[in-house]
Amino acid sequence: MLLRNLFIFIYLACTAFLFGSFEATIELWLSFFGNAVLLTFIAHYHIFLEKRYSPFLSTYIVFSYLFFLVAPIIQAGELAPLENGTFEHMFPYKEAIFIKTNGLIAIFHTVFFLFYIALKDYIKKKVVKSSSVNGMQTSKILRTTTILIFLSVIVLIVSFPFLLDELARPEYLKSTYTPGYQLIQKKILFVLPLGGIVLINYLFDSKRLSTASWLLAGISLVLLFILLFVFKNPWVEKRNALGPIYFLLIFLFYPKLLNTNVKMSLVFFVVMIVFFPLAQILTHSDYGIGEMIQNPKLFSNVIDKGAMSKGFMSLNYDAFANIGVVIEIVEHRGLFWGEQLLSALLFFIPRGLWAGKPDSSGLIVGDYLIDEYDYYFANLSNPVVSEGYMNFGYLGVVLMAIALAISIVYFMTWMASTDILKRATAFYFAVHLLFLLRGDFTNGYSYFVGTFIGLYLVPKIILLVSRTILDNHIWVQKKV
Repeated sequence: MLLRNLFIFIYLACTAFLFGSFEATIELWLSFFGNAVLLTFIAHYHIFLEKRYSPFLSTYIVFSYLFFLVAPIIQAGELAPLENGTFEHMFPYKEAIFIKTNGLIAIFHTVFFLFYIALKDYIKKKVVKSSSVNGMQTSKILRTTTILIFLSVIVLIVSFPFLLDELARPEYLKSTYTPGYQLIQKKILFVLPLGGIVLINYLFDSKRLSTASWLLAGISLVLLFILLFVFKNPWVEKRNALGPIYFLLIFLFYPKLLNTNVKMSLVFFVVMIVFFPLAQILTHSDYGIGEMIQNPKLFSNVIDKGAMSKGFMSLNYDAFANIGVVIEIVEHRGLFWGEQLLSALLFFIPRGLWAGKPDSSGLIVGDYLIDEYDYYFANLSNPVVSEGYMNFGYLGVVLMAIALAISIVYFMTWMASTDILKRATAFYFAVHLLFLLRGDFTNGYSYFVGTFIGLYLVPKIILLVSRTILDNHIWVQKKV
């Protein structure tokens, strides 16, 4: 109860400060406040009423709070007083579009939550198969992890030029490798060690290892961690891809930190809503951290100079604004009627085979800003809210909310499974939602499918083949 009260206190205190300092017209203020009430209701249900563990809803709440309340309120406070205020990507601030954007988000929140509640009964009806750890399973898992280590070493040797290129390439510079090649390398092959770590962690949790098996498992775990860090580190991979992996490792090896709804929500809220903005203040400060500690008044001086607001004006927090861009695109060009979604659902078909393959929604948003507002960079974010609106209007917002609720409830059945690979994949998806919700959908969807193959499907296939070979060997021995 203490953690629950602490979370709700921090949540309400931040919300009160946010709206108390928000100077806007009554229409705009109320449009944001209405969404804040909706989100607070969802948060209250999640923290105080929901019995089942759902890190998915924790992520949804924190994402919506940061990208649909904190960031746009600060942006509106900065741009509204200006005569011709524009975002970093040159899109002009328009209050009417902000209010309509809040309307779309309110529809999405309402539909998503209602379907989330209604569909949760499916979990109760889902039969969860039990499993136990025995000597044969231990040896099978050890063989599987050995194969994964062997495959990862081969990947390291073959992909070494690609790794060097990623290390040397600045983030803003486009890679010389095709998107399909990058997807296979970074989201499938580079994830193989993570699947092995999940299996080894399962063995250690079982506490039924012999001394020899424990030693082999320990050596395998060290090798897998080394390989994973080579493949997945801040110099090779983007932060939004590292977050789900590192949070999954915490979930595996220190589950007490994240194993309840309030713990997951509190950690995410502190990291995303408190820690990152404070880091931005330090980044934009003229003073060193030592000076601020010695003289706390300097900290308030930094805030007064707008260091925090400058951070929220960056493209890292463009999700809300880009919904407005999509609203304008639809006003000028009409709805896409699902054609654009094909680029996401059929992402695995290369453009060389499909010349008329639609662009991703983020690229459409970027190209529109380039054409209409002389911006210089394409391929921006596009939240699932505007992804639905772009394709089917208000109906699309409803459909995307329903699709998200169905996906989350389905993966909640995986969280309830005794299959550790299913549970690990489900938790990864829960954290990946931060990226998926921000969009665009093509990248968020394809990146998760790639990780699903490397984290779940490949280890499952190896386990299945290993079991089949072992069963055939036992059958032959019995026949002899």
